[in-house]
Amino acid sequence: MQISSVNDVKIYNLSHGKSLPEWLSDRKKRQLQKKDVDIQRRIELIQDFEMPTVATSIKVSKDGQFVLAAGTYKPRIRCYDTYQLSLKFERCLDSDVVAFDILSEDYSKLVFLLSDRYVEFHSQHGRYYKTRIPKFGRDISYHYPSCDLYFVGASSEVYRLNLEQGRFLNSLQTDAVENNVCDINPVHHLFATGTSEGRVECWDPRVRNRVGTLDCALSSLTEGTEVQGLPSVSALKFNGSLTMAVGTSTGQVLLYDLRSNQPLLVKDHFYSLPIKSLSFHDPLDLVVSADSKIIKMWNRDTGKVFSSIQPQTNINDVCMYPDSGMMFTANEDPKMSTFYIPALGPAPRWCSFLDNLTEELEESPESTVYDDYKFLTRKDLENLGLSHLVGSSLLRAYMHGYFMDIRLYHKVKSMANPFAYAEYRKDKIRQKIEESRTQRVQVKKLPKVNKELALKLMEEGDDDADVALRKKKGKALPSILGDDRFKVMFENPEYQVDEQSEEFRLLNPIVSKVEQKRKKKLRLLAQQAAAAQQAEEDEEPEGRASSEEDSSDDDKSWVEEVREQRRMMRQENWLRRRQERKEADRDTVLLESEQNGKDVASGGAKGKKKSSQPQFYQIRAGEEFRSFNDMAHKQKLQKASLEERLKLEEHSGTSSVADSAVGSKQLTFTLKKSEQQRKQQQAERDHHEERKKLRRSAGHLSSARGRGRGRGRGSRGGRGRY
Repeated sequence: MQISSVNDVKIYNLSHGKSLPEWLSDRKKRQLQKKDVDIQRRIELIQDFEMPTVATSIKVSKDGQFVLAAGTYKPRIRCYDTYQLSLKFERCLDSDVVAFDILSEDYSKLVFLLSDRYVEFHSQHGRYYKTRIPKFGRDISYHYPSCDLYFVGASSEVYRLNLEQGRFLNSLQTDAVENNVCDINPVHHLFATGTSEGRVECWDPRVRNRVGTLDCALSSLTEGTEVQGLPSVSALKFNGSLTMAVGTSTGQVLLYDLRSNQPLLVKDHFYSLPIKSLSFHDPLDLVVSADSKIIKMWNRDTGKVFSSIQPQTNINDVCMYPDSGMMFTANEDPKMSTFYIPALGPAPRWCSFLDNLTEELEESPESTVYDDYKFLTRKDLENLGLSHLVGSSLLRAYMHGYFMDIRLYHKVKSMANPFAYAEYRKDKIRQKIEESRTQRVQVKKLPKVNKELALKLMEEGDDDADVALRKKKGKALPSILGDDRFKVMFENPEYQVDEQSEEFRLLNPIVSKVEQKRKKKLRLLAQQAAAAQQAEEDEEPEGRASSEEDSSDDDKSWVEEVREQRRMMRQENWLRRRQERKEADRDTVLLESEQNGKDVASGGAKGKKKSSQPQFYQIRAGEEFRSFNDMAHKQKLQKASLEERLKLEEHSGTSSVADSAVGSKQLTFTLKKSEQQRKQQQAERDHHEERKKLRRSAGHLSSARGRGRGRGRGSRGGRGRY
């Protein structure tokens, strides 16, 4: 018997140990038991609980009395009686057993699905009937209310064989290419089949119609899953009326509520191996899932692992004994394993002595399965020069490393490093020296980055007020310099504080005032602590200003400092922009002089004229800096009327647009008139000139009108001058 502990859960491997050959006589067996301690400690719970070569599947009858197992080679079925703790009968078959089911409460009615498409029915005396299905089968399920036997396999059809009528019924046509597994709900008898495309199709046996489809392939792909192909359904199990567990070929288990098409939980085995068996443990709300490598027991609500079992050989099938903590496994090994987990439940009635045995073993400490092994990572193996042992029997893969026998590890370690003891001794001496150095006077060593901040923190840490505050609170407050979370701030140059930046200069007055207030408050607390030790009265010491008096004077002092910093920054910015304008004007003059020199050398005065006058779409060099000098002129133009501004623009023939968001940028362009506009303006000017030439003076009209008016009056009234 072997004892292991995973997550503080004791697991007893009852089948561990050497098995005695059958051809030995009783005398030889007794002699071996006296010599070998392992044989003395072994527990043979059921005699001959093994197969000649390999066990493929195992089941327990509904009454709990019989354990049936199928194996090879040669293909056979064995039945064990738990009341007698021995083999009851053995029957050989013509082909390997793919799946089998127990149709009765005991072993009297059995059905076997064979690898050559035959289906055999057995009774107590032996084989009762034999028939054949059209395609190779992979799983079977029995529907008790209608006596229908369902077969799924390498076909899109689900074959139905009615055992009451003794004939095949119409098949169920699915949308899948192949069906791998099937199961029937024990409550409402819903039939479900898992397909090779990763879907689960549910059928109602009463009307023989499909009632729903679940796409499990996409739901099983989590963030860390490596997609190597479309996962298919490899295991299927119902629990109660609404819960269903689906196992995929990529190692995920999906828990579904039949009322939803989204899984409640996705559990990954992280081995990328097909799930071979699924079962539920209702007392503890656990799901027992198994692939060929490991058996995992985990909570079906949270997915937290309860415990796990990792046998030495690959697993083919797992069977939980009902209402107990016992588990049977069919392995790629002649011996079938028996595990007992007291945390899951008590031992069955036919082996109730296991409870007393385990209680005695718990009182005496026993070594666990990993006490004699050393865990090594792949890097440790490379350092020891044992990388070539990966895949051999000397290393056992586990999680991200391997287990090695501790004796082999010590031997290889001594050979790889013969001076290990000398190095160990030097390390111990170095540790002693370092411990003695801590008692000396420590010299403050400033870091390379943020030296001013580190020095400030050191001074604050040594302040008497801080020490008094720590003593008053009764606990050691961590320092920033000693905290690993802020270690990078004093090592990485990117975290260097820039004291010339605007943010620092604006915040520094506020921070300095806050620091002053904090220091004053710490001093007051220190004074209060000292006064409390000297006297018990709660009166305020004389001459000590209250916190309100201290804060009243400093409430607005930092505002003036911030304003002063802003004024200084504006002045610095103005000086910097002025210097940039001067440099830009100087560069512009140099460029124009060079351009003029080139034009003169080429003999083209016309080219010089063109270069000095920019086109309407070009930006004149230096114009953006000249806009600062025209600020007074712009303000004067803004006060002028619209008519005056338009006259100035027409007179200059240019228009300028300045954007305040750009800053010093200004665009100047010339308004270019079209040919039609020029002709129209020329025609208007010619018309005005022609009118001026033909215009006659009208001054004589006013005098003639006056004379006529005077003559008329004189003739009528007799009062005229003439």
